[in-house]
Amino acid sequence: MADDKPIDYYDLLQVSSTAEPETIHRVYRLLAQRYHPDNQETGNEGRFRALHDAYTVLSDPEKRARYDISYERARQERWRLVETGAKAENDFEAEQLVRLTVLEVLYTRRRVDPADPGTYTTDLESMTGRPREHLEFTLWYLLQRKLVLRDDSSRFVITADGADYLEQNYRASLLRPRLPAAREETT
Repeated sequence: MADDKPIDYYDLLQVSSTAEPETIHRVYRLLAQRYHPDNQETGNEGRFRALHDAYTVLSDPEKRARYDISYERARQERWRLVETGAKAENDFEAEQLVRLTVLEVLYTRRRVDPADPGTYTTDLESMTGRPREHLEFTLWYLLQRKLVLRDDSSRFVITADGADYLEQNYRASLLRPRLPAAREETT
């Protein structure tokens, strides 16, 4: 995770930004037990500290109110369209570029590491330069068309149909401008 990217405490605690204090407390206790360093099976000191930091902020009404202001500002910023890279004729063309870029990332991942070909949404965000909210439609479409699937860890994996689709449409996509982050990641 980049240092300049704020941590989403709600996502970390797996609760909604409208969650009641009791819900936050209950979920924190459950996750804290799971990731406590004394837990031999699932303990993770780094994750436990991050959970504790999130709980410290979200359980205090004043700290939560201050956090919510920056959280909402960051959410609004994520919804701004990424326009500096791909200059598409319309939204349909831009969406096709995003689909091909996601498939290309997953295709490369499968070729490089066939034993562990899955990629998390957060990795797709950084590799494509698009926030999760913008990728949701793309991933829904790819899942519905069975070009990708989710593995047991909720990672995205390209299917044989997805590889065929990418290979058939790759030449045409080379003629179009690519997404900025995708271009940067491959250099």
